[in-house]
Amino acid sequence: MQFPPEQASSETALRRRTFLAAAAAAPAASALAAQERKRPYIDAHVHVWTPDTKSFPLVEGFKKESMRPPSFTPQQLFSHCHPVGVGRIVLIQMSFYGFDNSYMLKAIRNHPGVFSGVAVIDEDDGPAARMRELKKQGVRGFRIRPKKGDKWLDTDGMKEMWKCGAAEQLSMCCLLDARHLPSLDAMCRAHPDTPVVIDHCARIGVDGEIRKSDLDNLCGLAKHKDVAVKVSAFYALGAKRAPYDDLRPMIQRLLDAFGAERLMWASDGPFQVVAPHRYAPSIELIRNRCDFLSAGDRAWLLTKTAERVFYS
Repeated sequence: MQFPPEQASSETALRRRTFLAAAAAAPAASALAAQERKRPYIDAHVHVWTPDTKSFPLVEGFKKESMRPPSFTPQQLFSHCHPVGVGRIVLIQMSFYGFDNSYMLKAIRNHPGVFSGVAVIDEDDGPAARMRELKKQGVRGFRIRPKKGDKWLDTDGMKEMWKCGAAEQLSMCCLLDARHLPSLDAMCRAHPDTPVVIDHCARIGVDGEIRKSDLDNLCGLAKHKDVAVKVSAFYALGAKRAPYDDLRPMIQRLLDAFGAERLMWASDGPFQVVAPHRYAPSIELIRNRCDFLSAGDRAWLLTKTAERVFYS
């Protein structure tokens, strides 16, 4: 087919721009793929913050001395996670900043393909529109937590968030204790298509005791097909001592209930690296010390589950 000269020129220019864009993107994509081969694991739960409170002010109620450690930037995070093969990280909005997710979003922009995000928003201020806006910026989940007793999920704003989560495949990431699992169970029944991620094994064992009744309630949520659990925050659970072997029976029980495809490992940095704790023993519990995990199970816990939930 023949084109007029001016149209042919336009078509040629368009093809050239397309070719140049693809050529420019190829090295970046290749570099990211090489990094993922070198550092294949995903840490599904880390907080970052900066001591620069002028550019990123703290929300009312927090003071600079509340930030412990005083700094945990992406560069500081990399010094802990890269040596053990962790190349991608799910960032969780830190409470220091309230509903201002800008520091987390900056980290996502500055490190394409490395970070995914879990944001915090005001459930009472048109949450669905904000959720869709943040999805475009790399956010794949929203942190929710009990703050209104047993009725914490029974608000119009929360219901709007869960409906949007189902429509957009954005996860409700729940920071809660075991006593709140029955109310979460009811919400999962009401919204069966909303992805849900339970942080830190529902903090079972935070008081030093891993109760069978609590674990039964957590495992009971496995009947909901879109519920996943973060196997994480080992520094805070059970005996709270590396190598964290006392947590292996709980992990095995969760594996039996949810399957590896709905479990994901996470460190909960920076708290996992506050002395006497270190980053490496957290991942080593999954990578080498749980002999009931097959190679395939480890692939799901250390990479594939978090990739499916937070990087798709």
